[in-house]
Amino acid sequence: MMKPSLAWLSFALGLVAASAAAAQDYPARAVRLIVPFAPGGPADMLARAIAPSLSVALRQPITIENKGGAGGAIGVDTVLKSPADGYTIGLTGPGALVSLPFMTNLPYNVERDVAPIVRVATVSGVIVAGPKSGFKSLADLVAYARTRPGQVHFGSAGSGTTTHLAGELLNMEAGIKLVHVPYRGAAPALADMLGGHVQLMLPDLPAVLEQIRAGAVNGLAITSPNRSPFVPDLPTTTELGFPQVISYSWYGLIAPAGTPAAVRARIQAVTMEALASPDVLAQIATLGGTPTPGTGEEFASSISSEQKKWKRVIDATGAKIE
Repeated sequence: MMKPSLAWLSFALGLVAASAAAAQDYPARAVRLIVPFAPGGPADMLARAIAPSLSVALRQPITIENKGGAGGAIGVDTVLKSPADGYTIGLTGPGALVSLPFMTNLPYNVERDVAPIVRVATVSGVIVAGPKSGFKSLADLVAYARTRPGQVHFGSAGSGTTTHLAGELLNMEAGIKLVHVPYRGAAPALADMLGGHVQLMLPDLPAVLEQIRAGAVNGLAITSPNRSPFVPDLPTTTELGFPQVISYSWYGLIAPAGTPAAVRARIQAVTMEALASPDVLAQIATLGGTPTPGTGEEFASSISSEQKKWKRVIDATGAKIE
């Protein structure tokens, strides 16, 4: 009878051999790319920007399927409940992986069920003030808010969204009390800020880029680690003395846990090739995004770090999805 240690070794070698064989034949048919948001949004546009290059490299069609709802959780859950063979992957943003798990019950566990493949791109966050607010700098805002707690209001795309949590993070790190006003999307929040009903927003940069360039709103700070090439003169929160006020959106490819490592490595490699294409770079630039390719391990580490940060904010403020 085979000893237990040899039995496990034999089993492990069998798995390695099966994984290698699967990768060698992959892909033998079309690959399904699920976007957990509605058509026309940044995730959808990013998926459609990289899909043609992936299709050419893999020599198979890439079929994009939009499954929106529940802040991205429905689409992510669809990916994670699919066979772990590389034929169903997803392109998601941070919400369904780093903040929703701490605000609602989800049918999946990120650490257990998700295999990060590669982060594709990031989109800078920004703090902007309305034309009637009188705020010309982040220092103006913080000084005013510290002496008048509860008198400055910021609009968001909805309770529990990144645009909400970013404002709560600023409250915590700056020692101020901005009042949150949720809207059903960034567009109505922007309209109310332009009208003077709220003084601030902390959205993704593309949502207000044209208004910043036109001088319709005042850009106070970039909330990403680095300045944005789209508004290079706008300083970051780190430069302005608030290094913990970091909030931005990213998009990356994921697969169900158990997807063979060699298959994930193949998808990662062709994605990195796509992100070096001038045509793809130009399309990502139109979204206000910056390519940020990296290994699956780097992507997983980033997800874990983001989870810790936003859990602290959610626990401290009681933020929830409504």
